[in-house]
This record gives sequence, structure tokens and C-alpha cells, in this order.
Amino acid sequence: QEWENPFATWDPRDFCNISKVILPLDTYWSPPIFILERVDGQNSDMNYMVLMHNGSFNSTQPFQITLTCSLKILKFPFDTQTCNLSLASFLYPAVTDLVMKTRRAASESMKDSQSFFLTDGEWKFTNLSIIEYTEMLDDQGFSVITYVISMERRPTLYILNLILPTCALYLLDMAVLFGPSSLEEKINFQIAIILGSSMLAVILNNSLPTSSNKPPVIGTH
Repeated sequence: QEWENPFATWDPRDFCNISKVILPLDTYWSPPIFILERVDGQNSDMNYMVLMHNGSFNSTQPFQITLTCSLKILKFPFDTQTCNLSLASFLYPAVTDLVMKTRRAASESMKDSQSFFLTDGEWKFTNLSIIEYTEMLDDQGFSVITYVISMERRPTLYILNLILPTCALYLLDMAVLFGPSSLEEKINFQIAIILGSSMLAVILNNSLPTSSNKPPVIGTH
């Protein structure tokens, strides 16, 4: 966060050329920012800010949070999810008191985010866009900045463990059904295939995400 206070300025030449000081966060006023989608998290212990001689404040507070996100898993495991991270301050109206602006463009923020994101996980960070708007609440407008994060699931694990074995069982079922084997052998093969399909159904049920209005296509076949 960066903001300015015109009442907190000084001339460095009058104070041994000191151009900046580090102060506790509660020494001066700082903008109270809330994350609308936040449900849990750990706040940072770095409760300090940097004050420059021209009245410019800078505060950097890294912290980890858990957000709510509506999932659409109809195309699982080939799905792409979009989640929002909205920063707002509902204590000061945007028209008269507080207006929030992003310092970096969406392309710059995306480049920095990709450098910190773990690329060997299940998800692949694909896009980041920023929306600045005014939210109306009780006939007052409040400044809101929303980061729209798009992430694509890596389907390799699900293809190897679910899709390919399921297709192999169906092909084996068709081969046994129309093969020249005797009726007794076909029955034995069919029982083995049914047991294998049941085991795959259990694995599939444990692997599918459940937080969605529509079930995935792979789970309905």
C-alpha cells in the first residue's frame, strides 16, 4: 500500500539528511483494506511502514488467506477456474474520502505472480486481470479493486489414473462380448470387468470435487 499525508513532511537538510523513517503501523493513519472473499487467514507480524520526507507512506504486509470461490467442474479434469480477490474499504466513501488505484498494470502483476507461483502443482496460473469500480452501499459509493485470477487444471494425473483405465475396461468389455469365447468364459470376464469398473468408480468418486452446482461430465457416464 502507498498513500500520502501532506502533514507528515520535513526537509531532510534540517534533520541530518534523514529522508525516511520506519514507524509502527499504528503511528499514523493507514487505509483500512478488507478482502471481501476472505474466510480465513494468517495476518502478518510486519506491522511497520516507511515514511518518506515528502509525506509518502509505504506499507508491505505479506499474509496468507483462504478465499471462497465458485467452482465450475462440468469439464473436469479439463476445467479452468476463475476466482476473484476483491479489495475494498467500506469505512470511507470513494467520492469524498478514499479512492483506491492500482500501481501496476495487469500484465506486470501477472508477471510477478507467475514468478512466485508453484508451477509443479495441480493448477497452472493462466491469466490475471484487474477491475476498478465503485460499489454502491446505502446510497454511498465505495472504491473496490478486484483481481480476477484464472487457473487451469493439469489433467495428466487424471488421464493416466482414470480416463485411460476406464476406456481400456470398456474396450475389453466389447472385445469379450463379441469374441469367440464360450458363454461361461464371457460371464467370468464380465464379472471381472464389473469388479474393475466398481473399483474405478470408487476412485473416481474420491477424486471428483464436490463443490459445484453441476456434476462433471466424467462422473455421469
